[in-house]
Parts: sequence; structure tokens; C-alpha cells
Amino acid sequence: MDSDIFSLLGKKIKRGQSVTLKLDIARLHTRTMIEVPVIVSRGKKPGPILLLNAGIHGDEVNGVEIVRQIIAKGYNNPDCGTVVCIPVLNVFGFLHKSREFPDGRDLNRVFPGSKEGSLASRFAYYLMKEIMPNVEYCIDYHTGASSRFNYTHLRIEGTDPKSSELAKVFGAPFILLSKELPKSLRSEAVKIGVSVLLFEGGKSLDLDRIVTRIGVKGALRVMQHLGMRDFTKELSNNNQQPYAEPVTLTESTWMRARYSGMFRTSVSIGTTIKKGMVLGTISDPFGEFEKRVIAKHNGIVICSNHSPIVYQGDAIFHIGFNK
Repeated sequence: MDSDIFSLLGKKIKRGQSVTLKLDIARLHTRTMIEVPVIVSRGKKPGPILLLNAGIHGDEVNGVEIVRQIIAKGYNNPDCGTVVCIPVLNVFGFLHKSREFPDGRDLNRVFPGSKEGSLASRFAYYLMKEIMPNVEYCIDYHTGASSRFNYTHLRIEGTDPKSSELAKVFGAPFILLSKELPKSLRSEAVKIGVSVLLFEGGKSLDLDRIVTRIGVKGALRVMQHLGMRDFTKELSNNNQQPYAEPVTLTESTWMRARYSGMFRTSVSIGTTIKKGMVLGTISDPFGEFEKRVIAKHNGIVICSNHSPIVYQGDAIFHIGFNK
């Protein structure tokens, strides 16, 4: 697939070249053109083709920062193979700090899209038509939404040996085996043979240095493992925590608020919990009641709701575990 001349978006790119292309699909109602920059860097030798993309939800800025750092530091310039970077897929949402596309749709729920569909559907269609068939591997960067903070982890189906191997190489604290969401980028990319790592870390509209550091170093480990470039120096610990083998979680479940009220957590994300443990409290603002949130499973807290106010039925904890 990585031939001497690599074609993307109608542009022919030779080995050793780095170019910035524009994915131009639609305009705003003001006729303003919204272009999605696509940065392509090719090594002088043949090798794998890796896509690093973020911002499929416009308010998930941690992923944008991860890909930005990779580009700014020149880590996307391989010795072998090709790296394609799309720091902000949903430029529309990024402009307005919004999760959705301007048509109100979640871009990550409309794949593979339609040439004649909604704005989000058309964008998904062109992404699947013009970008995804040209790559072999993809790291899709996400964060938690709606004040929910995700402990840094990777999500994979677990049935693709290449994805499973790369997930361990990436080095996130946890690997969650999760089924692909229908009509998501991951599910459709996997159907055409792309090995996808879905990264989760942090929460929307928030930058977290620990999350971004793990996200950057994970990409470097993957590139080095694929033989694209030697990052031994960049991956040295420098007095940081040493690399640890990721913990694989085979199942997960959401705990939801049984009451509406003011929410306080008493456990940190990443904490190992036991069934019956008190994880927090929900109370009314008038001092009339206070209810404990009790763990129903043994497991690890991989996501916690940081909102001080919750409604009955809101997701408050995501618990990962092994059967």
C-alpha cells in the first residue's frame, strides 16, 4: 500500500515529502469555507501507513492537543512509512466548543455516511472514501463527555491480533475490551481492514498534562514498534513513572444516579473498588436527605462524573472489571 507515490485527496506525495492538504467538504450558511487540515509526512523508506486523528467531537480538546504536540515536535516525520495527522476532524464543533456537528448530529454515530445525507453524514462519507482506505493503522483520540473524566485507557474489540498487540505496546494504564459502536468511525474502519486503537482520556473542554503525555508517548511507542522511527531517546523516563504493562479489562458497566441532587465522589478514578464500598453521596441542597452511592461490583473506576449536580439516571461511574 505504501508505494513510491502516495496519493491522498488528489495529491501525489513522494517519499520524503511532507505536505498539508485540505479536506474541503462543506460551507457554513454564511458561505464561509471550513477546511480540515490533513498533514501528511512520508519517510524515505517504505513502511506502514498510520493515521492519528482527534476532535471527532469538537469539544474533546485533549486529543487535539496530543496530535498538535506530535506535529509541533516533529514526531510525525517518520524514517519509514507514512504518518497522516488530522488534529481536528470536527472543525465545525471545535469552533463552537460543541460536541456535535452544526446539524446537531454526533459525527461518530453516522458512519459510513452518505453522499446525499445530512452534513455530518456527508462528511463521514468523504472521510471513509478519501482517507480511511489509504491507511493501515489508526489511533483515534477521544475524551470523556458531559463533565465525565475518563481515566486514560484504550478501547479495542479484542478480536484483531494486530490491534491487541499495539494496544499493549501503546502503554496506557488500562485496555478495555469493548464492542464497536454501530456507525462509529472505529466500527467502519475495522470493516475495511484498518487496525484501530481508540484512546480515551480526560474530559471535554479540558486539557490535562498527564493525559496528553500518555497519548503522545503511546503514539511514539506504536510508531517505533511498527519500525517507522526510533524514539528511544524521547521515550526515556526522565524521572517519570516507568512503563508498566497495561491491565486488560474484559467487561464494564455504568452506575447511574438513583436520585437527583448534589453529587460528591469519595474515590478517585483508577481506584480499585469492592462491592458494597461507598463511592460518593447525593444530597438535596436543603439538608433534608443525603444518600450514599454504593458499588455493585468489584472493579476499577475508569470514569467519574465531575458535575456537582446530577439528575436521576445520569451516568456517574464507569466500572471496568474481569469476569
